[in-house]
Amino acid sequence: MEKQQKKLLLLGGLRYLLPVIESAHRLGYYVITCDYIPDNIAHKYSDEYHNVSIIDKEAVLALARELQIDGIMSFAVDPGVVTAAYVQEQMGLPGNPYESVCILQNKDRFRNFLTQHGFTVPKAKGFSSVEEALAERYWYSWPVIVKPTDAAGSKGVTRVDRPEDLGPALESAFEHSISKRVIVEEFIEKSGCSSDTDSFSVDGELKFVSFSAQRFDEGAANPYTPSAYSWPSTMTKGQEAELASEIQRLLSLLGMRTSIYNIETRIGRDGRAYIMEVSPRGGGNRLAEMLRFATGVDLITNAVRAAVGDEGRGVEQKPYNGYWAEVILHADREGHFIRLDIDEEFSISHVVQTDLWVKEGDKVSSFKGANDAIGTLVLRFDSEKELIAGMKNLDALITVVVQ
Repeated sequence: MEKQQKKLLLLGGLRYLLPVIESAHRLGYYVITCDYIPDNIAHKYSDEYHNVSIIDKEAVLALARELQIDGIMSFAVDPGVVTAAYVQEQMGLPGNPYESVCILQNKDRFRNFLTQHGFTVPKAKGFSSVEEALAERYWYSWPVIVKPTDAAGSKGVTRVDRPEDLGPALESAFEHSISKRVIVEEFIEKSGCSSDTDSFSVDGELKFVSFSAQRFDEGAANPYTPSAYSWPSTMTKGQEAELASEIQRLLSLLGMRTSIYNIETRIGRDGRAYIMEVSPRGGGNRLAEMLRFATGVDLITNAVRAAVGDEGRGVEQKPYNGYWAEVILHADREGHFIRLDIDEEFSISHVVQTDLWVKEGDKVSSFKGANDAIGTLVLRFDSEKELIAGMKNLDALITVVVQ
């Protein structure tokens, strides 16, 4: 009897799904995508597309049952993570516990969970209205970060230094929140660079953990949207070991299983190690692809295998084969893209891959969030000294020309 082709349902249609679709096809799986935007690029590469909102859990569940899927994923698509876990639980598909995913995906509940279990955590409080949050403005220690409890990609995130600036930041956060709830938290001044990168557990055991140096364009429309990443991190080995231990403790408390994670951490100026965000999905900005360049470990293919219940291969801690960086290409202002200029010597020595998503004449926006990126550069350096010099001089070496 011929073996039936496994069906994988992917929630969303962003370009970050393209390597996921490629891996699934290479494994012989049938790929179905769904969201409410038919023109999204990933739908052109899937085997089948359905126009269903990924935040409508019952609609996605009905579709999944009708299609008799073998697995479901929301890779680099934050709004679909809870929906995927719900479908997994309802259909008995491979995945993480639904309630645990709900905790991780809600910044308010996540902060409370961390506090209850003795993790190092910023002082934070959640609110359901602007008025409620303003009434408690004297509770805060300034500066604070205001953000939606359920949004990703730095949408609706604002640093507020003075009580009189809190109102507009709250309004922006509520505008970007699906559940209309926001969190106001103490701003943790970081030592070195914060980290945002992917990790992987097998049967709840952290088998691969990574830490990056997350960098920002202070002149961007939203200076809290990452504009570059580099590996290794700026943390000490001891700090990384402490964070890895705490991440493992968190995964164990939540009963997590075999999964990829996007994890944000930082070391505060107080020397304490903070877990800021943990989401059971691959990160945006091609982070898992960067780790494949840097270590050879293929987290994407293993996440795809896990989604349909197939055993993973080669998930193990490996050292970086050099010093790596990713630049998130973006425009400084709204206009029309003309060209990308890269210093010739720098390009020959360090550019491994250029992935440009726009062509001459395309309209581009100022850099307000991850969705405003227009491409990426993958860079490799032979030494930490070269990496640091390259990161410091990016503005002089790389120019997005806009008219």
